[in-house]
Amino acid sequence: MRLTIDDVRSRFIKHFDGTTGSVYASPGRINLIGEHTDYNNGFVFPGAVQQGMIAEIKPNGTRNVNAYSIDLKDKVTFSLDDPKGPSASWARYIFGVCREMMELGIPVEGFNTAFAGDVPLGAGMSSSAALESCFAFAINDLWGDNKIEKMELARVGQRTEHKYIGCNCGIMDQFASVHGKAGSLMRLDCRSGEFAYFPWEPKGYKLVLVNSQVKHTLAGSPYNDRRLSCERVAAVIGKHHAEVETLRDANYDMLEEVKAEVSDEDYKRAKYVIGEVDRVLKVCDALEAGDYETVGQMMYATHYGLSKEYEVSCEELDFLNDVAKEEGVTGSRIMGGGFGGCTINLVADELYDNFVKVVKEKFAAKYGKDPIIIDVVIGDGSRKLC
Repeated sequence: MRLTIDDVRSRFIKHFDGTTGSVYASPGRINLIGEHTDYNNGFVFPGAVQQGMIAEIKPNGTRNVNAYSIDLKDKVTFSLDDPKGPSASWARYIFGVCREMMELGIPVEGFNTAFAGDVPLGAGMSSSAALESCFAFAINDLWGDNKIEKMELARVGQRTEHKYIGCNCGIMDQFASVHGKAGSLMRLDCRSGEFAYFPWEPKGYKLVLVNSQVKHTLAGSPYNDRRLSCERVAAVIGKHHAEVETLRDANYDMLEEVKAEVSDEDYKRAKYVIGEVDRVLKVCDALEAGDYETVGQMMYATHYGLSKEYEVSCEELDFLNDVAKEEGVTGSRIMGGGFGGCTINLVADELYDNFVKVVKEKFAAKYGKDPIIIDVVIGDGSRKLC
């Protein structure tokens, strides 16, 4: 069932003073292709989804934030003026957004809030970015007179991850959550910040997520190690080619030149990223030509790279990818940072019912639990609901 305003409002009324505030929403996201390219200044191709976070917020006339997580049944109070902030990890997302908006000159005041989400946690659909974007958008509306432009709101979420959570993520997740548009995917140049909307109305195909229910987390995971690998290789290539600042600027020939100067592990990481930057552009061309077979081939190539070169897959995700191949699915790959979560699958309409049936049966037979099937509907970005 979809999360509704009433689901959140009833809890807000119960846990606070019986009155109501303003309600805001921000979505999770899918990413058709372009994984781990954002922090390498490459291209990504995300879209917002209908699932997301909904928060009710009401100023309380103090310097304290009283936050209630409906999903976790947990309540935390913190002061906007306390530089340390709360210890509860979920509350640190809200605290970080408040502090970053204050850094931008927004006169944030204390507030009461209750929030919930229907983005599957740990599924690689960026529930954390949805939470950050929801509160950044709301604070900008309530106290900033909407002075902060959308890309800066996305950066607020990114800085929150870096400074308050300990995850050195790129900008894609927050960008997609803030800028989403129903019926459109977005190609973002993570170096320049330029982006374009691409209509997503595939005739004869569906996008389907298969959630392995292997929970992933990026904070404190090998995610940050992957980023350091990329930076090390870019620095070595840059000594030979001054124009190379990040792996976005490099090519395979440059990488081969320095193979003896980098570790085998760093070489593999860089090989994946250089290939992935190129695959995103090929997918854009293929979509404009209505060539979904090429889109699918690039998705399978991305999965191979994420599994064998970037090494962020797991047994369950590789199994789901193999089942997709066996059943003739056009394209399939890990979605998100890896280490668990979902595969994203481009499935021809005529294969959809059988694919869902078979993937459920085979996964349950091997792992003793059903995967969760999520049909993708591309939705709008951050917004005020009432």
